[in-house]
Amino acid sequence: MKAPDSPASRSSAEPGLSYDLPYRSQRMPLFAEQAVATSNPLAAQAGLRVLESGGNAVDAAIAVAAALSVVEPTMNGVGGDLFAMVWDGERLHGLNASGRSPAGWSLERFAGRGAMPALGWDSVTVPGAVSGWAALHRRFGSRPFAELLSPAIRYARVGFPVMPRTAAAWADSAHTLRGFEEFARVFLPNGRPPRAGEWFQPRDLADTLADIAETHGGSFYSGAIAARIVRAAQGGGAALAGGDLAKHVPAWVEPIGCDYETARIYELPPNGQGLAASIALGILRHLPMNASPPEHPDSVHLQIEAMKLAFADCHAHVADPARMQISIAALLSEARLARLAAAIEPGRATPLRAAPPPDHGTVYAAIADRHGRMVSLIQSNYLGFGSGIVVPGTGIALHNRGLGFSLQPEHPNCVAGGVLPYHTIMPGFMTLHGAARMSFGMMGGHMQPQGHVQLVLRTLLHHQNPQAAIDAPRWYVSEQGEVALEPEFQPEVRESLLARGHRFLASAPRTLFGGAQAIYKLEHGYCAGSDPRKDGQAVGS
Repeated sequence: MKAPDSPASRSSAEPGLSYDLPYRSQRMPLFAEQAVATSNPLAAQAGLRVLESGGNAVDAAIAVAAALSVVEPTMNGVGGDLFAMVWDGERLHGLNASGRSPAGWSLERFAGRGAMPALGWDSVTVPGAVSGWAALHRRFGSRPFAELLSPAIRYARVGFPVMPRTAAAWADSAHTLRGFEEFARVFLPNGRPPRAGEWFQPRDLADTLADIAETHGGSFYSGAIAARIVRAAQGGGAALAGGDLAKHVPAWVEPIGCDYETARIYELPPNGQGLAASIALGILRHLPMNASPPEHPDSVHLQIEAMKLAFADCHAHVADPARMQISIAALLSEARLARLAAAIEPGRATPLRAAPPPDHGTVYAAIADRHGRMVSLIQSNYLGFGSGIVVPGTGIALHNRGLGFSLQPEHPNCVAGGVLPYHTIMPGFMTLHGAARMSFGMMGGHMQPQGHVQLVLRTLLHHQNPQAAIDAPRWYVSEQGEVALEPEFQPEVRESLLARGHRFLASAPRTLFGGAQAIYKLEHGYCAGSDPRKDGQAVGS
């Protein structure tokens, strides 16, 4: 394959990639005919085995997603939600497998509260991840569903060693959730969270996954698993009922496209927050982003300001699509984006007008096969393990997506029965001249759209390969509009941002900056990268 041209001679129609590794990680990009990149090595290997046995990218994605629900329970699980995009070789498809609130919920149920509850049954919406696996398989799968879940079942039945960053997240969650009896029984063996390298064996979850495999997910929504969930809900005084589970259907949706440079960047439409990345990139399209290197304070300032405007829009308008009061087309109109861009002052920071909800528990996977099919998939339990509710005898930790609702009566995202909440998880995808170019995503809730923006700019404007773009230092803007920079930024960047009026967070742990995975399509094969901030890897053959 021809080596990349020098930066000065690159064509504007083909961004090309630099294979320099300018950042501290020095992790090598992966080059392969087919590839998997995700946040846990065991899950990555499960997906690669499917590819090597003749399965396609969607088959591998299902295997990865199921395995991640076992080996990284601190971030996702069978009791969470899933979003995905699939490039079938010719066009892009979007899947929203997020669940609705129980029909019995209403604003009155939460009267007297200052915010939606983060823990317990009143934070649990219908989990959609299992329906997402089944929907992906029905439409694109080529191998038996049970075969694809077999690695996850084996990891649950035989056990697996806990990875270091997963162990750290486990320990953090244990402080909050140890008071939930079934959570403690399942996830705190010997009364404590497992340490890095220790063996964990969630046998109840193995039986649950085997039932899901045998029934193609049906048991979760109208069979034996559903009955266990409903029985536990009734015992806990929850509104969640059998009808809520039985009525759940994942939705195939049309991704939102946003042009930037010669590429088109895709996100999924609301109820997810992918719209924030589309708005931010649309604003930046009207600003001089080519004028400065990616870590220059001028560039960082413009990105942060665009992101703040995009977050304000999303927090004000994103909700269940049926309840939104302004259209996506209106939010992304060129005239509107140009006005927002014109409002940004190069020398002055502005306050964040509204704060989106936080999120701390998500996994992401990018998968590509040798036939050109690519998948961008993300699933989550929201806050770590989720609600703290573990369904007895199943190993299922239920998410707490109800926290995404508002308690403001006039807000389109106000809590009600049978509706979709504001959702943070968002897979990303890039095409070039109508053909697949990159499957990418970022874990980390509020970090996700700003991470998408940073990855896209580094890839398209600065021609960084996926690993370098992932390794690069990140900026972060908090729910309150406060800024954080990773330590690899030069001190003068912070000083310049302070002089413009940016407020900085008092502390910024590495976990704040998320974890990315990406696979970039080359003329022949792929180049993949995996975030050193997570436990995972990019693998291929």
